[in-house]
Amino acid sequence: MSLSLDAAAQDLLFREARTANTFTDEPVTDEQIQAIYDLVKYGPTAFNQTPLRVTLVRSAEARERLVSHMAEGNRPKTEAAPLVAILSVDNEFHEELPKLVPHAPGIKDAFFAERPVREQAATLNGALQAAYFIVGVRAAGLAAGPMTGFDFAGVQKEFLDDDHTPLMVVNIGKPGDDAWFPRLPRLAYDEVVSTV
Repeated sequence: MSLSLDAAAQDLLFREARTANTFTDEPVTDEQIQAIYDLVKYGPTAFNQTPLRVTLVRSAEARERLVSHMAEGNRPKTEAAPLVAILSVDNEFHEELPKLVPHAPGIKDAFFAERPVREQAATLNGALQAAYFIVGVRAAGLAAGPMTGFDFAGVQKEFLDDDHTPLMVVNIGKPGDDAWFPRLPRLAYDEVVSTV
């Protein structure tokens, strides 16, 4: 059975897309990021929770601070990317639930009164939203370079607060001529999917 999405869109989002390691110097605008968010905000999460928070690192001073927390191998590409985003989760996301789930006003306290429960939910659903964000970057004709090679505690202290936990840093821009490493193998259908 074929997919509803045409082959070119499938290539753009998945088959030809991969993690970018270099970028052109073409800027990434706030309008592009807003269009990305306005698309990916519709991705499903449990109870419509939206714990993902995006911090755009635009100033040279902020970039320098971020680069100091990146793993050595990630520093040059983070320095050179047109835009860098810190994706984090808000562990107090439950405060937004009355607005996001108006038909179930008691959900905030019934399910998310305990901080450890919120942190677990925020991590899972924030990771889902981060994946949607990466696909949205691709849908905008840009490339993403997501990274988890950084000092998480340092980035949290430098850019966030105790209620926000970093998930990843994503370099964003038009891919450079040498942006891609060769495509790595993937598991076959029969290695992943089973029927019971």
